[in-house]
Amino acid sequence: MSDGTWITIISLAVTFLFMMGTPVLLIIFYWVVGCSFVLDLTLDNTGAEMLNVFKDGFALMAMPLFILTGDLINKSGIAKRLSDYAYACLGWLRGGLAMASLGACGLFAAISGSNSATTATIGSMLHPEMVKGGYDERFSAATAAAGGTVGIIIPPSIIFIVYGFLMNLEVGQLFIAGIIPGTLMVLAMMLVCFIVCTVNKWGILTNLSIARINKTALGAWLGFFAIGLVLWGIYTGKFSPTEAAGVTVGFGIIVGLISFPLTKMMGIQSDLPVDEKSYGSMLLVDGFRFREIPSIIVRSAQISGILAPLIAVSVVMQQILSLLGAQEAIGSLVTSMGGYYPVLFTAMAMVFVAGMILESLPVTIIMAPILAPIAASVGVDPIHFAVIFLVGASIGFITPPYGLNLYVASGVTGVPYFRLLRYSTMYLISLLAVWILVAMVPSLALALLGRG
Repeated sequence: MSDGTWITIISLAVTFLFMMGTPVLLIIFYWVVGCSFVLDLTLDNTGAEMLNVFKDGFALMAMPLFILTGDLINKSGIAKRLSDYAYACLGWLRGGLAMASLGACGLFAAISGSNSATTATIGSMLHPEMVKGGYDERFSAATAAAGGTVGIIIPPSIIFIVYGFLMNLEVGQLFIAGIIPGTLMVLAMMLVCFIVCTVNKWGILTNLSIARINKTALGAWLGFFAIGLVLWGIYTGKFSPTEAAGVTVGFGIIVGLISFPLTKMMGIQSDLPVDEKSYGSMLLVDGFRFREIPSIIVRSAQISGILAPLIAVSVVMQQILSLLGAQEAIGSLVTSMGGYYPVLFTAMAMVFVAGMILESLPVTIIMAPILAPIAASVGVDPIHFAVIFLVGASIGFITPPYGLNLYVASGVTGVPYFRLLRYSTMYLISLLAVWILVAMVPSLALALLGRG
């Protein structure tokens, strides 16, 4: 049989394994190994190429550090304070708690840089409260899943780091370019949330209290400080994204270790409602013990241990696809569209379809090196295209059949995967509208860089 026939058989076999629930990492790995044998590529070469991905990848060091930052922020209690602030601001509106969960996702994303961490953290904290407040459990879980999509758009962002590494773009500029689009994604989902909750009369309204807003804002000061520290450092060039990740890890550890003994010494009860806490007690978070740090690191390492091999094997997959001529075929198809918008929207359609069946990392590693140069050839700004590409990749987190955030939300809330689809579709529509708007208006991505 010809090489093409063998590769077709291998592709069909791994597709069957994917449909049977085999992890994406193994699917790509099996395909890479099978094709390597067909193309007479040695496994030594495959292993060396996977190792080379990280050999000189200083920028990729930020990925595990930002994942660790998210776990430290969650464990210390800062994430809970951010969600309290969001609810104080929005609780007086119909669907206020649900909108607060979306706002909390945006705030948590501005520290963690991870979609799954955002979904898992906010979903586990606020889903029970939403169900108690009269919201449909399917809607509550879908809200957490949709909110997590901004985890890779609002800076810092793990996927922006990977994209910048692949395409030789300054990660700091990518971070800044993601601020406005990420904010628009949150606002669009809040609008959908308000409409759905108003129609169904979900949620218990609270009184608008300026005092409560001020108190929760004071309580969330450490979270605001962490967000500001990252953005200030990167925007002013004081430190690189990798250094920023190291700084936030150090910040999280110091805050956690100092807060724990102080709250115990002062007799602060962390389980009291916000209104019953003193202003002094709001200045401190729960923190954690020194002996808890290893378990936090292990949890973060488990996530990094999933993502890092996926990056490595996806890069090798991209190289094999190049040998097979896939880049030229896709490039010819996109280029044949002719013109700025036909090329741009064809590329967006490919990203959307790829995001339905693959996680954002392999989509980025495989598709970005093919599509970005073509987009640049018709005049699309590289930073603008990066934002377009990655907003599209983030939408894939709630598009079946893959929809990673839907699986994460299902896992932390106990709501079956397929029961989330009804309400996640509503959020999907709003995100698609924002995606098209960002593509049509370059200044939404470039304005903060002074290039709008």
